Amino acid sequence: MFLTKKHLSRRTLLKGVGASIALPLLDAMIPASTALAQTAAKPSQRLGFVYFPHGALQDEWQPKQAGRDFEFPYILKPLEPLREYVTVVSGLRNKGGESSSPHGIIEETWLNCVSPRQRSSKTGVGVTVDQIAARRLGKNTPLQSMELCGEPGGVISYRTPDQALPMESNPRKVFYSMFGQGDTAQQRQAILKTTDSLLDYVRESTVSLNRKLDAADRARVSDYLDSVREIEVRVQKLEESARSMADLPNAPIGPPEDFGELLGVQFEMIALAWQTNRTNVASMKMVEEASMRTYPNLGVHEAFHPTSHWGGYPERVANLRLIQNYHTAIFAKFARRLNDMQDGEGSVLDHSIILFGSNMANSDAHNNDPLPQALIGRGGGIKGNQHLHYKQDTPHSNILVTMLDRAGIPPEDFQKFADSTGPLSEV
Repeated sequence: MFLTKKHLSRRTLLKGVGASIALPLLDAMIPASTALAQTAAKPSQRLGFVYFPHGALQDEWQPKQAGRDFEFPYILKPLEPLREYVTVVSGLRNKGGESSSPHGIIEETWLNCVSPRQRSSKTGVGVTVDQIAARRLGKNTPLQSMELCGEPGGVISYRTPDQALPMESNPRKVFYSMFGQGDTAQQRQAILKTTDSLLDYVRESTVSLNRKLDAADRARVSDYLDSVREIEVRVQKLEESARSMADLPNAPIGPPEDFGELLGVQFEMIALAWQTNRTNVASMKMVEEASMRTYPNLGVHEAFHPTSHWGGYPERVANLRLIQNYHTAIFAKFARRLNDMQDGEGSVLDHSIILFGSNMANSDAHNNDPLPQALIGRGGGIKGNQHLHYKQDTPHSNILVTMLDRAGIPPEDFQKFADSTGPLSEV
């Protein structure tokens, strides 16, 4: 891609009193007569880590065929339209996540593959792979990394062996962190709540910017700001729904329709953050371990955790496969959104590597072998459209260092990572 326009900085913001909105990559951000790959506007590599609890039903997750053009099983079926971006990796085991109290350590060992007893501030053992990546990929972004969740509680990211990073379940707070401009969260909230939309604050800045852009870039900016406004409206509706449920007695968490919307909004925050280069590393925990959430929208009225212990009951197996397919469908919508976002000479998904998986295998047995894992995206030259089946006991840490390797992280940053034997070359 070569352009002859006037150069606009990749760090250009729409600013107003109380708001600061980053922009997606525009043609005008590429210096005149310069190849995109040789500019500061070159698309970044993004790494994502999306966690779901309670493993996956093996027969409904793992494809029967290894290699290319495999048949998508039921739980993975929502990802089939993105086949060229999907790499299913089976046969992995996380020995560091195994214990007699699996729900106690299952989340926090997914991305570091070491027992909490082995974490050491002296040696650095215990830092999660997302934070290893963030040290490099987050140097030039406003947010070094993002950690979001659908249900509060638990962590999957450790910046140091002793410092866990909290996961934000409130989309309003995420919205402030991305777009608000006050010195404190309280100031940002006070400023932004004085108007129906933060876009009102940057109206003049938007008009000024549009005078410098051609028609194609103006259309991109308009589409992007429409997405920001849509997120605002969705967050407001979620807040109204939460207030309406404030007086309900304690019960299994719901309602699922709002929960699906919450997950969608959180994923959209990540999509916009990646599109505008706010961060290159993001983690998302969809549901808490041992969750007591119900899914009446699927006809499932028993809570998720007891459902996951099917114990030979066919109706529980049937309900569990519905829940797990539903979670994949919500994630697949996020992946499609990334694929629709132009990013230089490809899409955001072309420049992303996302691990979609769990740190539990069979939820009825509470084991960690083999783990359900899939890589989504084509970043770093990942081939896609593959099911790679490795021999039993292949370290789960291998897929994590593969992500670092393909994202361009120097080998010295991860050469002694957990029990890894090295990157998976077939990916």
